[in-house]
Amino acid sequence: MSRTLAKVQTLAVRDLVRLSDHGYDELADDGILASEAIDGLAGAVVVEDYPTAFKGPTVLALEKDSAGRPIHVLWAIPRGRSEPAVLVTAYRPDPTKWSADFTKRMARWKHKNKR
Repeated sequence: MSRTLAKVQTLAVRDLVRLSDHGYDELADDGILASEAIDGLAGAVVVEDYPTAFKGPTVLALEKDSAGRPIHVLWAIPRGRSEPAVLVTAYRPDPTKWSADFTKRMARWKHKNKR
């Protein structure tokens, strides 16, 4: 497991979670409740981990919403701080851009040339 995800999970248990404005907007756009993203951390799987990201450790996690549908949530911990966990963005992954289990990005999807 990623140290970043483990830290985010610990912060969530301690109720030390914040939503970025962008994260809030993206949750609303995809009909995802913030509580689903937070509750989904317990069973989260690391998709991509960026422990040395410029703005602070970041992890893209595959989670499930309350209906069991996949969601991707990007979590971060601000650089130079130990808290809070910040929900940066969340979305429903596009099955044409991700592997069947939503854990690996597909090679660039093919565009048909219509000349």
